[in-house]
Amino acid sequence: MALFNGSVVPLEEFHAFIVRCSKSVGISDNHAESLAEMLVSADYRGHYSHGLKNLERYLICVRKGIISGAGTPEIVKQTAATALVDGHKLLGPVIGNFCMDLAMEKAKTAGIGWVSVRGSNHYGMAALYGLRALKQGMLGIALTNTSPGMAPTRAKENILGTNPICVAAPAKDGDGFMLDMATSAVAYGKAINAKRIGEPIPEGWAVDKQGKSITDPNFVYGMLPLGGAENTSGYKGYGLAMMVEIFCGILSGSNYGHNIISVSDQINKEANLGQCFIAINPEAFEEGFLDRMTELLNYCRNLDPVEGETEVLVAGDPERKHMEKCDQQGGILYHPEQIKHANSIATSCNVQPMKILKTLS
Repeated sequence: MALFNGSVVPLEEFHAFIVRCSKSVGISDNHAESLAEMLVSADYRGHYSHGLKNLERYLICVRKGIISGAGTPEIVKQTAATALVDGHKLLGPVIGNFCMDLAMEKAKTAGIGWVSVRGSNHYGMAALYGLRALKQGMLGIALTNTSPGMAPTRAKENILGTNPICVAAPAKDGDGFMLDMATSAVAYGKAINAKRIGEPIPEGWAVDKQGKSITDPNFVYGMLPLGGAENTSGYKGYGLAMMVEIFCGILSGSNYGHNIISVSDQINKEANLGQCFIAINPEAFEEGFLDRMTELLNYCRNLDPVEGETEVLVAGDPERKHMEKCDQQGGILYHPEQIKHANSIATSCNVQPMKILKTLS
């Protein structure tokens, strides 16, 4: 059953639309494909805060030269298991794919590959890079710092980003564990998306300039850390956000914390974000990893749910369910305001709009 009335767009049409728009602003063919893969994957998996919503932002930055639409990341230094990469202000997904592939290559021989990157940009849905590792039978970890949008526990000023964490672990028959979470209560983009479609946000997501929890997305000043206030363990989300900053910003020499410019400023100035990509080869450890992983996942799923719930899920299951729904519908369901936004982008790029498969009501 659809969550809202709207239009269904086939995945391949959305992909082609992104490529059309990307090429119109000078993004190279392979970089356009990487951007399309990320944006489609995000909306297909149900993470609308990281898909179509962000397309215009990337296009504007490339038009202005803030982000480079062609080129190759540079390995600045490396060892058998580690590397420092300069992204040279390329598209985040291009840099992310390069770094995760490099980490996996090192993990094949060293057992683990750890790559830190500077000079990067918004890399979209973190799960994209975990999925890349799963396809190679490896565990994948992806972290990124982001623009300040969260205050440390007991502070008023936003100096930390939502700093997401992705941890992916393969299981048998294409199954796997796929954790993709912000270290804030939710990703900032969810509040932006709610504002765009005119819906309120849940209590406990965000605060206004006075630090009070709000439900009106028009007055969001910052996100609460994972856990919320101090008395509900918000300091743990604060600690996790700092951990991400250490591995991404401090380790790579990129901008970090309060030095990172705002999201709005990133269309006028290079972001220089820091990111971290880790690949772990399970074959370097005890045999039977996939069997044990599968047994744990299924044991959790088969637990008796509490009253009012129908099933127990593990990380990655909600996304699988959303993808199944998309497959049944014939594509991704978009709110009318999202289609209107996409048509506006098509006009500005002078390309053909997305073709709609059908409208659900």
